[in-house]
Amino acid sequence: MIKANNPNIVSWVAVPEDSDFPIQNLPLGVFKTDQLETRVGMRIGDYILDLKTLHVLGYLDNLPYNIAAFDSHSLNLLMKKGKLSARRLRDRVSDLLNKENTELQNNQHHVEQVLILESSAQVLMPIEIGDYTDFYSSKEHATNVGTMFRDPNNALLPNWLYIPVGYHGRSSSVIPSGQAIHRPKGQTKPNEDQGPVFGPSKMIDFELEMAFVTFDGKPLGDTISTAEAEDYIFGLVLFNDWSARDIQKWEYVPLGPFLAKNFASSISSWIVSLDALQPYGVDTPSQSPEVLDYLKFDGHKSYDINLQVAITPDASQETIVCNSNFKYMYWNMAQQLAHHTINGCNIRGGDLLGSGTISGPTPDSYGSMLELAWKGTKPVPMTDGTERKFIQDGDTVTMRGFCKNDKIRIGFGEVASKLLPSK
Repeated sequence: MIKANNPNIVSWVAVPEDSDFPIQNLPLGVFKTDQLETRVGMRIGDYILDLKTLHVLGYLDNLPYNIAAFDSHSLNLLMKKGKLSARRLRDRVSDLLNKENTELQNNQHHVEQVLILESSAQVLMPIEIGDYTDFYSSKEHATNVGTMFRDPNNALLPNWLYIPVGYHGRSSSVIPSGQAIHRPKGQTKPNEDQGPVFGPSKMIDFELEMAFVTFDGKPLGDTISTAEAEDYIFGLVLFNDWSARDIQKWEYVPLGPFLAKNFASSISSWIVSLDALQPYGVDTPSQSPEVLDYLKFDGHKSYDINLQVAITPDASQETIVCNSNFKYMYWNMAQQLAHHTINGCNIRGGDLLGSGTISGPTPDSYGSMLELAWKGTKPVPMTDGTERKFIQDGDTVTMRGFCKNDKIRIGFGEVASKLLPSK
């Protein structure tokens, strides 16, 4: 058992009962305040634990990190030390915050230096993303899209049940929660019997996803097996992979998504370690036909993560439009990483791999407006009396996620982004 996952540990830092960030979570992120330069922190309840100051004060001396790992504008240096070092760091902080341990809690002067109210800080992009890959791994989502745009009797393309389908995205436009985006422009073809037109997209959509962040992988030419995969996964974030459906429809043949996807993708600010998710492991959905040998795996590789999407129009209340779960994913993260590297492709610390849209088996669990409004034929009612077929200017899309068993709830916070008019 991973020490920091002990459900019986209670923190001396007050944690609200419904918090995503109990002592069993301790996700990592990057922040700054009016008084403090950008640095690495760990979330506990409504506070951020300043790891740079904690290191300076001598509380992290026996760990394999120097000050540079915490005095940084990203988590990339910290990730260079690998999974076991990150586990030791989380275990050590768990010890320090345990109410049975007086080492830190009885030194009020130090406590005042290392605990920062999250509301008084600016939480920043947690990583420098080298490469970004997006998968297409929800059977329900792929079936829904195939039904809408192709033959309902052959909704899945022939390769879908054999490989975790993916494409290489654009890392430069991945942004942190809270950063607004502008409606993108591009070519669309609204009328089949006329030529394309140029202008702002009229079909902006969210895609409910999760993404995992990697440690450094193996050298170019080597592969990572499903049995090894989780050793190379640092943690997970919520991920809104924005999409311009009308641009995508015109451009995606023959090479797939381009301008429809690369204008923005939003991630949550706190990276929840894969270690912290271990108590919530579940079986991957049954896979038939049988997968090829390199995609076979043992044990729980999927995770029971409750997911929610809300839309908030300007000056209005939010409307929850989707309740889904990460456990619905047909292809799990170990299979995705094994497939990504089976040809010798190397991954690097800070790479981001998106799950693909996460849709469940019921209409209220569909992970995009394309599905929820079923290609615009079933508008989704909002609390303020309006309807949505796609996202409108001024709307804020908020995604939340958490795990919960009979003892502990841990979560990801939220990823929220507002859509502004086209420039």
